[in-house]
Amino acid sequence: MARVVFLLVPQLHLLDLAGPAQVFSAAADLGHDYQLHYVAERNQVPSVQGVPLVADTAWPELTPDDLVVVPGWRPRAHPPHGPVGVDDLRRLAAHHASGGTVASVCAGAYALGRAGLLDGRRCTTHHEVQDDLARRHPAARVVRDVLYVVDDRVVTSAGIASGIDVALHLVATRHGPAAAAAIARTMVVYARRNGHEQQASAMMRYRSHLSDAVHRVQDLIDSRFAEPLPLAELAAAGGVAERTLTRLFRRTTGLTPLGYQQLLRVERAEHLIGHGTTMDAAARTVGFTDARMLRRLRARDARVPRHAGSSRPGSGTPPAATRAG
Repeated sequence: MARVVFLLVPQLHLLDLAGPAQVFSAAADLGHDYQLHYVAERNQVPSVQGVPLVADTAWPELTPDDLVVVPGWRPRAHPPHGPVGVDDLRRLAAHHASGGTVASVCAGAYALGRAGLLDGRRCTTHHEVQDDLARRHPAARVVRDVLYVVDDRVVTSAGIASGIDVALHLVATRHGPAAAAAIARTMVVYARRNGHEQQASAMMRYRSHLSDAVHRVQDLIDSRFAEPLPLAELAAAGGVAERTLTRLFRRTTGLTPLGYQQLLRVERAEHLIGHGTTMDAAARTVGFTDARMLRRLRARDARVPRHAGSSRPGSGTPPAATRAG
């Protein structure tokens, strides 16, 4: 079981906490092993919005599989160095040093900076305090106007609603795009992409539509993207004719079913390669016969320019197909 520990401070923003907490709570409801904990220096924690919160003062024992999240607070409610105490800063640094992941929402990035976790790393925060964060932590590389940044198990986000985006990204990284898609649909939110690096899966970028038929087909592809999927089977899942599915899928996502499946395969292969898997092994794992198709698709994606912050469907032209697989 993975623990998600939220470090609460006085005058925190409720949505900085509630958004990510809802994502991981929904993941637990769907059968993924998450246990949520809330810790603070005092049991009673006031929020900016006036809702009082209750937390434990004792931290649970952490393992490298666990995640620690620091929600943001109203900066003017605290001195310039922020409200997180020295002992908690040491815990943040020690958890990361032991192989764990540490994340922040909005002004929570200040705590990661004081813990020494932003030095030499890319990071972000709310646009209203980006310049101040860069000034206080000159060794950090602050990336402006993106939703979130991931750098060596240090995850920072812009704050407020972007806490949902980064939590969905973390779920997708651990459990795959289908799990994150199910949670996003449960929460009735769009899962978005932003930044110069691949910060969310293709599933998230191409789910911002309201076609139930296409969602059903995407659910099937998400769960079986490594398998050959005949167009007839996909159309049956969507409850439409094959030609209708092709037309609907392209209209709502800008992609063919095959193009969508190939994006999922390439992104999963990139993740495997980034963790030491060979090109050939990654290609076979995601459903390609050998590495040649994977190499071609990676080269094609590298040649297709995309606006860094765009989530517009149809950027790039995927190949037409009668079969996804």
